[in-house]
Amino acid sequence: MKGITVDENTVYDAIVVGTGISGGWAAKELCENGLKTLVLERGPMVKHIEDYKTMNDDPWDHKFKGELTSEEKKKYQKQSRLGWAPKEDIKHFFVNDLEHPYQETKRFDWIRGYHVGGRSLTWGRHSYRWSDIDFEANKKEGIAIDWPVRYKDIAPWYDKVETYIGVSGEKLGLKQLPDGQFQPPMELNCAEKVMQSSMKADFDDGRLMTIGRVAHITENTTRFEGRGPCQYRNRCWRGCPFGGYFSSNSSTLPAAERTGNMTLRPNAIVHEIIYDESGKKAAGVKVIDAETHEKLEFKGKMVFLCASAMASVGILLQSKSKAFPNGMGNNYDQLGRNIMDHHYQVGATAKVDGHLDKYYKGRRPNGFYIPRFVNLDERTQRNDFKRGFGYQGGASRNNWQAMVPEMGYGKDLKEAILKPGGWEIGMSGFGEFLPHSENRVTLSLNHKDKWGLPQLDFDVEYKSNELNMREAIKKEAVAMFKAAGFKDVKQYDNSTGPGLGIHEMGGARMGNNSKDSVVNRYNQLHDVPNVFVTDGAFMTSSSCVNPSLTYMAFTAHAANYAAKQFHQHKFS
Repeated sequence: MKGITVDENTVYDAIVVGTGISGGWAAKELCENGLKTLVLERGPMVKHIEDYKTMNDDPWDHKFKGELTSEEKKKYQKQSRLGWAPKEDIKHFFVNDLEHPYQETKRFDWIRGYHVGGRSLTWGRHSYRWSDIDFEANKKEGIAIDWPVRYKDIAPWYDKVETYIGVSGEKLGLKQLPDGQFQPPMELNCAEKVMQSSMKADFDDGRLMTIGRVAHITENTTRFEGRGPCQYRNRCWRGCPFGGYFSSNSSTLPAAERTGNMTLRPNAIVHEIIYDESGKKAAGVKVIDAETHEKLEFKGKMVFLCASAMASVGILLQSKSKAFPNGMGNNYDQLGRNIMDHHYQVGATAKVDGHLDKYYKGRRPNGFYIPRFVNLDERTQRNDFKRGFGYQGGASRNNWQAMVPEMGYGKDLKEAILKPGGWEIGMSGFGEFLPHSENRVTLSLNHKDKWGLPQLDFDVEYKSNELNMREAIKKEAVAMFKAAGFKDVKQYDNSTGPGLGIHEMGGARMGNNSKDSVVNRYNQLHDVPNVFVTDGAFMTSSSCVNPSLTYMAFTAHAANYAAKQFHQHKFS
């Protein structure tokens, strides 16, 4: 992929803002439909393979076991809330918080990656479909507003996306977790299979364990256009040179480039959509060059906002005009509201006796998954909270790191550190976050970044439903581990803010009219139909499953609709 100089006089058929999960799909679909498309990324270029500079590093290749120095940690204070990142091997895929600050009226853990490919290089790759249980929940419970779509509307686009990106997994026939187009599943290990059997025997509410459904190719096939199967290295977050997992860099952006219709421009900070008052439509975008601070304007007949949910909301809030004095599409004060995430850093751990004669081959880049099993019917109904949660986790054998000097010396110690220790298991709950109007993001009145743009200010918190759900997540995790006969079972609930699940969404929700929503069923702004928002900002509720597959499906749906509208001269 090449980033080139862009002529400000060129009028593009479409402009895509962002190159992550959604932006890559928008670029691919628009370009394949024949639209000359300008793709803008606020960060630097990352070329597939060539720019994965730590992809083959071993632990001993980094000082301090990969930990950052004290000086380096100052640059990543908020990104470090994640716990496992950033380290020396992946810090370049996370933003420098000193250069990209934001405000927190209430704590919000905003984890970001500004570069070509965005967080598609570091995402967890779990890929699950929504069901009508999710799409209908708001209406049935009288919460927020109803989705204007149902599962049948998006199912064909789930098919398209899964077939293209490669999702490995097991078909289960669950109403709350529809099956998809799957590659062969990865395998549970022996300790995980113990728990899988226990869940079938010890619980009568339909709960079960499966291997995670992840965007990894698991069979040799030529249809993935230059991508190969997963090599079980578990170094995914550094960039995969094999293309074993899906990313924009290895898949959708090269597909867009192959059409000859894509122009990619990195280091382009989009901060405003230009509104044509006479035509009542968007005419392009205003940009600041990230390196030179030069101010630019690029023209386009339609705009796809895929900058990531909060960033896209910020761009809309900054897009002010006579028609939209409070931000584009915000005449009814809906923009920036109903921010959601998923629960994270809450669950349990345990030790597993036995199985010391067993190990596993490779480093499986995936864990087990326990689908939602509460509030599905009368039998599973809970009175202490609405909606549900699932679990992601894994079991493994300890290694030499569990040894301490006092436990041995000499020959005995040398032999001990060459052998794996006992088995441990852990899991974390991912629970649904209800949409609350007062959970919002706004533009700071007093704080700007180094480009002179207003910082985002987060005022988002867990409400009673979320707090009650976290208690249930812990208790059910403990119950399942104890039922399986595991030892030293411990629950945990780490201090976090919303956002740490890295599934932040909402702020420009989908609905039937502009009085209570921002975009329609095709992800179009109600009041500016040539602007589409297809990242997590459009989400009307959050479900409890990882959302990226849903973003991709809606983006493909919207981009193909937009292309048809374009060819019918609706945006001329």
